[in-house]
Parts: sequence; structure tokens; C-alpha cells
Amino acid sequence: MSPRPELPPGPYLIVGLGRSGIAAARALRARGASVTGYDAGEPPEAVALLAEGVELSLGEAPVETQLEGVRTVIKSPGVPDAAPVIAAARGRGLSVLGELELAWRLLPNDFIAVTGTNGKTTTVELIGHIHRRAGRAVAVAGNVGTALSSLVGALAREATVACEVSSFQLHDASRFAPEVGVLLNVAPDHLDRHETMEAYLAAKLKLFARQRERDYAIAPPDILALLAGGRKVAFARGTGFEMCEHDGSMWWRERALLEVTELPLRGRHNVENAMAAAAACLVRGLEPSDVRAGLRSFRGVPHRLQEVARRDGVLYVNDSKATNVASALVALEAFAGQAQVHLILGGQGKGQDFAPLREPVQRACAGAYLIGEDAPAIEQALAGVGTPLLRCGELERAVHACRHAAHPGEVVLLSPACASFDQFSDFEARGERFCELVREGGFGQTTSK
Repeated sequence: MSPRPELPPGPYLIVGLGRSGIAAARALRARGASVTGYDAGEPPEAVALLAEGVELSLGEAPVETQLEGVRTVIKSPGVPDAAPVIAAARGRGLSVLGELELAWRLLPNDFIAVTGTNGKTTTVELIGHIHRRAGRAVAVAGNVGTALSSLVGALAREATVACEVSSFQLHDASRFAPEVGVLLNVAPDHLDRHETMEAYLAAKLKLFARQRERDYAIAPPDILALLAGGRKVAFARGTGFEMCEHDGSMWWRERALLEVTELPLRGRHNVENAMAAAAACLVRGLEPSDVRAGLRSFRGVPHRLQEVARRDGVLYVNDSKATNVASALVALEAFAGQAQVHLILGGQGKGQDFAPLREPVQRACAGAYLIGEDAPAIEQALAGVGTPLLRCGELERAVHACRHAAHPGEVVLLSPACASFDQFSDFEARGERFCELVREGGFGQTTSK
């Protein structure tokens, strides 16, 4: 285990009372610390937090009031640096920690931390699945799902933490040093927050910045070339890498691990996710036979190319987690040459360029059905491709239109290439609504996979 720095002293102010902020407040209160939680809205667990001894400051309040008596600020990942209370805290020289940093300092467990633009959740869940199949204690937490701070005091020492980390979390990390760091890929995303690709990449690379010489850095070869020190493990298509895929098989240190056709997950990107997950488990000493068994039995994660139903010969696929263009391109590639796709696109575009969608939409799609805030921008980017473009506005209208347009053997694919916050609370809510609409469409009972 990496040595953990001491926490800076309290009293503590938690800024942002979403999932991670609430977990951070509870972890600090369990240590007897004085904690105040601040949120501009009304968190759903406000009453419970008050009963547990967390003071609350809700709604708009002067910065001076929020920071009175505070010595350390804990920042939820969704809170930008430009937030007045964060800027004021730093201006006063107060310690500002992200929730990832806080939880890591409080957890005496080995960490496998996974980041990347796409594939993080699938890879982390696959790492957890392989550990469980091998009889190893493991906890899966992080950016999506269980907040990392909620594990404090709840894990056996021998458990490994498989942790999904976002660029927002890594931006706020100062000493975080996982025993195994995995970077899957980097493509344009969150440029509305990071502003430039250089800043976005720099945040991702902070995953490796504090690793020791005996820790492992797992990434594609071009990313590993940017790193200094540590034990580097490359995964890639081709030969000459510790983890690679060629001749129809995955190979680990020049020994065949399994055939690619044995992976239950659809798509080229999931071969890469599987290679990264397998490498992370193998460098930690899991047996190849256990890794092989885990890879063969993993069925995926909801909202990621999730096959919801096949009705009247049409396959309905929920890929709501595709919140950027790169992820939507991966989804289209997964169906390349197999079926014509009716593609539902749109939402909040986060300042992306939608032009890379032109060729795949022209080649693979029978129609594109546009929803949400950035539907006009997508329509403009796809103008002239020859594929019918239908401005639907809302998801309900898009699914209805797809239902009437799709023929047996075709696919209705929700892969929006955009964030969901213009119309839904998160991508999960968008995906669940898609599944509900499929069920409500007169198909009868839906069989989920």
C-alpha cells in the first residue's frame, strides 16, 4: 500500500452535496470531525445529515459566511475551480481536497484506478468481476456508482479497491498514487470544463504522477511514452506488447490468454477494455486461468451497448453512456457490416465537434433522430450526408419514429454522443427512460440482457 499523507486539519466544509459529497461528510463525521455541508440546492439526504451531526448551509450564502471557521475544504468533482467559495478558499490559503483524494487517504487498501474518456465503468466492473471469480476480496467504487468515501471503515484490509476516476477527480488530486493505474484512451470530452485537450490530457495523466517505481502504469503505447518512471505495461493491437491482440487472440507476455470470440461483450472497444482489465489483474498476481474465466463470464454493464429487447425482428440497444462523439463512433463500429442502424443522437454537446459522425452515419445508418439542446448543431454537422435526419426534440418522439421506420434485422440504437442534463438528471435516467419506452411500445413483455 502507498503511504498515506495525513489529512489537513478541520473544521471541514464540504462543497457540493451529491453522492460523493454526502459520503465525504459522513466519513469525516465518523472520525469525530466538525463538518459543514454546502450546496446551492436541497440535497435529498439533508434531514439525515443533520441528524448525523453535519451542519448544513444551503442556498445562496456569502462566501465569508461559508468559510467562517473553516480550515479545509472538500470539493465534490462536479464543482468547478471557478466556484466563488473554492476560489476564495484558495485565495485564503486554505487546504482544498477533492473527494477522491480524501477517500484514498482514509482507505488502507491497494488501489486499481481506471481512467479514460470511454470504457471506464465497464473496465472497472470487469476488474471487480474477475477478482470475485478468483475468490479475491474487492470493492468497486468511484466516479459512477458507489462513492469512494462510502467505503471508509467498511472494507477488510485485504480487499482491493477497483476505482473509476474521472478527469474532474484527477484534476483535484494532489498526492493520489494507486498501486495500479490504467488509462484506457483519450478523446475530446469535457472541453466545456477543461477548455483545451492539453488540459484534459494533463488531468488524466495525474493518475500516474505520484506512483512509485514498484507501481504499475497500464496504457496504450503512445500514452506510456509520455510517462517517466514506474513499471509500464502496454496493451495494444499487434505484437510486441505485454498485453496484445493478434491472430484472433489476446496474449499476455507472449502466451495466449483466450480467443477474442470468447468475449461476450460486443465491439472492438470492449476488446481493448478486456485487455486493460486483464493486465491490471495479472500484474497483481491473479492466475491467468482465473482471469480467463472472468473474461468469459462477464456480461457487461447497463447503458453501455445494453441489448434491451428484440421486437418484431428489430434489436433495441441502450448506449446512453455514450456522452461524447468518440463513444458514439465506437457504438456504430460495433454494428459495422451487421445491420442498418436507426441512431438517436443529441443532448448537451459540451462544445464538441460533431463532424466525425458524418462518414459513419452515412455508411451505417438508415436514419438519425435528433433530440435535445444540441440537435440543431448535430443537424448542421450531418447536413448533406444522404441519411434522413429527423428533428424529434424529445426521446419519446425519437423512439416512436424509430419504431415505425425500422425493419426486421435493423437496430434502434440510443447512442447520443452528448450529455443528458438538458432533459434528464443523468445518463442512467435517460437510458432507463429509453428502456421504458421500448416496453411501452406495444411489443409485449421486454426481455433484458
